[in-house]
Amino acid sequence: MFKTTLQNPVLRKRATQFGRLVRRSAVTPRTGQIHKPKLANHGDLGVTFIGHASFFVQIGSQNVLIDPNFARWLFVLKRLRQPGVRLRDLPSIDLVLVTHAHFDHLHRPSLRAIVQHTRRRRGRPPIIVVPNQVFDLVSDLGFDDVVELDWWNSYRHRGLTVTHVPSRHWGARILKDSHRGYGGYVLRDAEHSIYHAGDTAYFPGFREIGRRLAPELALLPIGAYNPPSFRSVHASPADATRAFLDLKSRWMVPMHYGTFRLSHEPMEEPLQLLQTEARSAGVEDRVVVLEEGVTRFF
Repeated sequence: MFKTTLQNPVLRKRATQFGRLVRRSAVTPRTGQIHKPKLANHGDLGVTFIGHASFFVQIGSQNVLIDPNFARWLFVLKRLRQPGVRLRDLPSIDLVLVTHAHFDHLHRPSLRAIVQHTRRRRGRPPIIVVPNQVFDLVSDLGFDDVVELDWWNSYRHRGLTVTHVPSRHWGARILKDSHRGYGGYVLRDAEHSIYHAGDTAYFPGFREIGRRLAPELALLPIGAYNPPSFRSVHASPADATRAFLDLKSRWMVPMHYGTFRLSHEPMEEPLQLLQTEARSAGVEDRVVVLEEGVTRFF
């Protein structure tokens, strides 16, 4: 296998590029501060950016974690920004949502720690919601229940509706693992709605998500777009701005940047380009950049 890889010029080039990412990450100092999240009053929508694609969301008087990842390393990739909160500082968790099986979004040690944390706090673990064909990756971690969803299917939990929506990405855990689901989620209670897009390139489905579910707040990825071929599965800042306009949401919060060096753009570039794109589109005042660990109420 290794010899075959070396003989394939495309794979050899990719291996060289990945090695460069690993070396650059290893010598880059880890930055960022840790905060204690603020807890919402009844009915408030509270959003805390943990880092990368991880969020602590308070909606419908429930505590939700989306794509939680507290890892300091992903195998050989160093985490370059501290998680914004410590797990021990979070309240008990009602629901955990995982958008797809990739290691930076489905981090089994973090999920196992969340189960243990919530069991200690309230005596029983949370429920986890995953795309179709992801059950086997989380079924042994101790969750109270594992809910699998296909696109446009919903799960209702004490007044909170979670709808699994399409994306343009892929769901494989490993190279030959091509059958797993992937996508984003729209969460809605009687007062608020929030959309987490997971990993995705720009695609016309944003308009349908906006038309059918009208999320008021959109968490959209803006990183891992260089080289340009990566935009077949990831959104650039320009793509994310276009998606935000398609969705017709009230606010946008960027994510999937600055935490792990997954591609070759400078780490500070995604936010810089997003500011330029949002200004050009006339939506600069509706883009809310969250500092890791600092809770914002919408």
